[in-house]
Amino acid sequence: MTIPEPAPHDNLRVAWIRSRMQLLADVRDELSRSQPFAGHRIGMSLHVEPKTAVLVETLAAGGAELVGTGNFGSTQDDVVDYLNSLPGITIHGRRDDTIEQHEANIAAVLDGAPDIILDNGGDLVAGLVARGTTDTVIGGTEETTSGGDRLRSELDGAVPFPVIVINDSLLKAIGENRHAVGQSAVESFMRITNAMVPGRRFVVFGYGWCGRGVAQYLRALGGRVAVVDPDELKAFEAAFDGFRVGRADDFAEWGDVFITATGRPGVLTYDVIERMKDGAIVGNVGHFPWEIDVAALRARATSTTELGPALDRIDLPNGRHVVLLADGRMFNLAGSEPRGNSIESMDLGFLLQTLSLVRVVTDPTSLSPGPQGVPDDIERTIARRILAVLDSSS
Repeated sequence: MTIPEPAPHDNLRVAWIRSRMQLLADVRDELSRSQPFAGHRIGMSLHVEPKTAVLVETLAAGGAELVGTGNFGSTQDDVVDYLNSLPGITIHGRRDDTIEQHEANIAAVLDGAPDIILDNGGDLVAGLVARGTTDTVIGGTEETTSGGDRLRSELDGAVPFPVIVINDSLLKAIGENRHAVGQSAVESFMRITNAMVPGRRFVVFGYGWCGRGVAQYLRALGGRVAVVDPDELKAFEAAFDGFRVGRADDFAEWGDVFITATGRPGVLTYDVIERMKDGAIVGNVGHFPWEIDVAALRARATSTTELGPALDRIDLPNGRHVVLLADGRMFNLAGSEPRGNSIESMDLGFLLQTLSLVRVVTDPTSLSPGPQGVPDDIERTIARRILAVLDSSS
């Protein structure tokens, strides 16, 4: 593949990543001719990093105006500045925003009156429901496990427009959630801590697609891995995949490193943390910073010491200490020098986003109100495109 020279205004990191996202490059050419988003404004809440910028460029090439914000703690400021230099694009938010500022950014996106929603964690849809302005939106997409759960629980029956849940896609589950999250979590753990994986004991909370990937990649590098999942079928699968399986209490004193990947709040409690061995490391790769009870941990700490970027030593009343990664935020995107999931996996995931949004605007009657999976024909089209890019037959 020929790597194009960056344009004079380019962010060089965005230019490099754009050159490696062949799936989006092909569809960008198609959309620039068909202009399916002309006359539409997309409201976006996503992790703002270089791969997201390529998605935004692709949607803009299809005629969209876009107003958006990053997710709490993962925004990369140089990418915000780059996107705001492009016509028809407004991005709110900075990396060091407080949670209150992040909520104000969500409100600012909704104030921009988007008629299409590109959501991550359900924040924008929840805001529309709270405002009573769902009738202004024709449809949208949701990226995450956490957001899909939110649409089907807290927001069940309250969303009158179609929301395609990208996380329901088998392509995303395999390519992004298992392999890319697995790879980025392990790579980020090693980069942030400079610690060794082989021989170390890891406890992974959750055996959904992300948890599977984290456990798989840790074991591939020589880690000793246990899995905690209250779902009997998930625990069964983990056991048959060769992992130790049990409750959090069973592994509190066994583990060296504890990683949450569930999408659910409060799965790693202070009661478990205070039983951990001295120097245990605790981190999260789920979307929201709520899987670890960081508030209780910090409230009961006798002292806290910043050891480095995204690395805090927290001393406990029992004389032991734990090391917390990225303040409980997803450490593969909110840690030091964050890179997130691999370029290729996000090329796949963002093509799912793009073609699903095209379906929302060009054939809305084929979709039902509320959350739903990616249409099968879109999945199969993308699978064929991926195989062509991989040239897997040679």
